[in-house]
Amino acid sequence: MQGLLHRVSPQALRLLVLVGVIALLVAFFSSQIENYLNGRLFNRISSSVAVMALVATGQTLVILTRNIDLSVGAVIGFSAFAAGSLIAGMPDLNPVLLVLYAALVGGAFGVVNGLLVAYARVPSIIVTLATMAIYRSLLVEYSGAKSITTEQLPQWLTDFPNIQLFSIGDFQFRAGFCAALALVVLVHLALSRFRPARQLFAVGSNPEAAHMAGINAQRVVFTAFVLSGVMAGLAGFMFLARFGNITVVAGLGFELKSVASAVVGGVNIFGGSGTVIGAFLGTILVDLIETSLVRWQMVSEFWREAVLGALILVSVATDTIFNRRLASLRAARAHRIALEKKEASA
Repeated sequence: MQGLLHRVSPQALRLLVLVGVIALLVAFFSSQIENYLNGRLFNRISSSVAVMALVATGQTLVILTRNIDLSVGAVIGFSAFAAGSLIAGMPDLNPVLLVLYAALVGGAFGVVNGLLVAYARVPSIIVTLATMAIYRSLLVEYSGAKSITTEQLPQWLTDFPNIQLFSIGDFQFRAGFCAALALVVLVHLALSRFRPARQLFAVGSNPEAAHMAGINAQRVVFTAFVLSGVMAGLAGFMFLARFGNITVVAGLGFELKSVASAVVGGVNIFGGSGTVIGAFLGTILVDLIETSLVRWQMVSEFWREAVLGALILVSVATDTIFNRRLASLRAARAHRIALEKKEASA
């Protein structure tokens, strides 16, 4: 076991453990819920993940820099309503322009958050807690207490998330899910191979060392919040396409779910480590639990929020213990190797 810990990276181990936990949960609920494991379960979860994966990806970028964005739910709601209002008034608008508009609206809110956190140096939890309320109030004012309904939207928009691209047995891979997955993979590749994107890890791991290395930490943090806003804006578009009916409470509660998805997926809440692939798997895990609890009669569905809170606590505690244990094992191994070299040279 210790040899495996030395050969496999901590992030890879987290992903393997997460996949194992998902498999165990599926096996457990299959034994508890009649006709549980079928194509409908996959299709239901993949439709929900298509929205939440985008938010969790943006949240991951912010958490990597030792910050947090609690305004994402309000940004989703505003972006969804703004995009819905635009397409309702201009039904012949190019779909690409509608997507860009939703991303632009979300990015504008991200700019506000980024300026306050990165340059005004106000703690992110304070800034985004305040802007969460402000953005939600702006949505109420902007909407005039009215709603966007499916009847106001063009058919292509409401059909988009459910367009079947291909299937494997009863498992349907739909356009919304595949688009979200493609974007997650794209961000993962950027974080893995694009040098400027790696600065997110440097700033989150050690801001002082990053500054001494010539990295503009303020710009990196600002960019992370802007990208989080853009991803929330894109999630707003997906939310609009999936549900059609948009009210002033659209996106409510997505703050907690996005944080839970990222942290459960192995993103260190203290910054500096994690992957968007892990956050994506965390999204699947969170949604799997939520969906299953609704059907599991032994537990009330009102415990879903409590389960999310417990997942965050357990994930943070486990991650801390895991990192400490891994560090001690590697330190012991390095000490042993040093002693062996010393003895060999004597």
